[in-house]
Order: sequence, then C-alpha cells, then structure tokens
Amino acid sequence: MSEKDSMTTVMDNNAQWQAAFYRLRSNKAFELFVVGIIIFSALVIGVKTYPLPDALLKAVIVMDWAITVIFLVEIVIRFLGEPDKKRFFRSGWNIFDTLIVVVSLIPIEDSEMALIGRLVRIFRVLRMVSIIPELRMLLNSLLKAMPQLGYVLLMMFIIFYIYAAIGSTFFASVNKELWGDIAVSLLTLFRVMTFEDWTDVMYETMKEYPLSWIYYLSFIFFTAFAFLNMIIGIVVNVLEEEHQRIAKEEAEAAGEATVQDLHREILELKALIIQQAPALARSEEEVGR
Repeated sequence: MSEKDSMTTVMDNNAQWQAAFYRLRSNKAFELFVVGIIIFSALVIGVKTYPLPDALLKAVIVMDWAITVIFLVEIVIRFLGEPDKKRFFRSGWNIFDTLIVVVSLIPIEDSEMALIGRLVRIFRVLRMVSIIPELRMLLNSLLKAMPQLGYVLLMMFIIFYIYAAIGSTFFASVNKELWGDIAVSLLTLFRVMTFEDWTDVMYETMKEYPLSWIYYLSFIFFTAFAFLNMIIGIVVNVLEEEHQRIAKEEAEAAGEATVQDLHREILELKALIIQQAPALARSEEEVGR
C-alpha cells in the first residue's frame, strides 16, 4: 500500500470516528444521561452537607470521583465530535464546562484549596444550562434584557430612596428599628414590597399618622405592581425575540424560506410582471389580429 493510500485510509477512519462521536453527542439519550448525572451530582453534593458515617462518606467520595470521570469522558466526546475543533472553544459554555471538569480533577480536598474544590463541584450543577438548549435561551434572554432592565431598576431605586427618606423623616419616632435611618428604611420598604407582614408596619405607623396608609399603598402600587410588571414585560419581549431569532437560524440552516425571503420573492415577481406586461399586451394584440 502506498503512502498516499495509507493517508487516505487514516483520514477516512478519522472521519468515521468523528461522525460517530458527533452522532453520540447529538443523541437525545446521551443528553438525558448527562442531565441525569448532573442531577445525581447535585444530590451527592447535598448529601455531603449532612453528618455521615465514615463508610458512607468514603462511598460518597468515590461516587464524586466517578461523576468527575464521567464528565471528563463527556467533554472529550463533545470535543471529538466537533467538526471544527477550533470552534469548540469559541463557545463560552464549552470553556466553562471544560474548566469545571479540569479543576474537579485536581486533588485539593486535603489542602488549603479545599474550599475552592467544593465550590467548583457546586457549580457543576450549572452545567445543566450548557447541556439543555432551552435553559441557555432563557439565560441569554435575561442577559440581553439587562440593559433595558437597568433603567427600570434605576427608576425603582429612585422611588425606593424617596420613600425611604420620607419614612425615616416621619416614622423614626414611631419605630427606630424600622425607620431609624435611610438604610434601615430601605430594608423596611423591601419588606413592604415583598408583602412580608407589611400590614403590621402600616398599622404601627397609623397609630400616630392615621393617613400613613396612603404612603404604603402608593409605594406598593409603584414597586410591586407597576415596575415589576414592566420588568416581566421586558423579559417576555426579549424572550420572544430570542425565540424568533433561533427559529430563523434553524430555518436558514435547514434551507427553508423565511417570511422575509417570501416577501422579497413576491416583490420580485410583481416587478417582473410589471416589466413584462407591455410585451404580453402586444402578444395578445398580435394573436387577436
């Protein structure tokens, strides 16, 4: 066999292995298996927070290392199944998954870095987001909504600050623990906004200021109703835009025509018909003669 034939055979074998790993990582059963391991990993982390007998603690440590090895194999399969290996590390989630797995392999349980090792294992639960596309879409939508949410949160802080200043001015004599200064007043207003026994706070101030109920109801209207509904509306709007973007990308990848493509084709057909209308009219006249 010539050197050229040998190289061709090796390339064919590599392509077959790459295709096999790609099918494996794209398999729904493989994805569900990884999700199951992530959930099991979260349970193991929770079990380690309880006082355990030495035998059970050793078993938990063994299971933790087995989970880490499974995650390592999963990362390798995803990497080998990637047609363009360079593109694998262009994804922030792939980098995150790789770092989590690599750091989990470092034996730092009995060292000063043991706390970091525990934290890394806790963050393995976040790998659920990188595995499930729907969770990634939700997180991406939330991140894209942050600029718009920032202005709403800034306006909410302004309302909080004004009401806290008013509360500490009028109600400090009623209860210094709740209204003694503006920082404590902000915490009290957060309690009111979340409806955590807010009526007790209101009735206490109403003994000295009977009309103070206007203060609380107006604050709840601005924060718990108006601003929170605005935040929900922004997140839902961005989530809908993200859905449309993903649907458009999937349609383009599948070679399907989008609404914009169909609209453009209709306009082109209309223009073509208008251009050919005189020629068609002349043809009909000639046929009539």
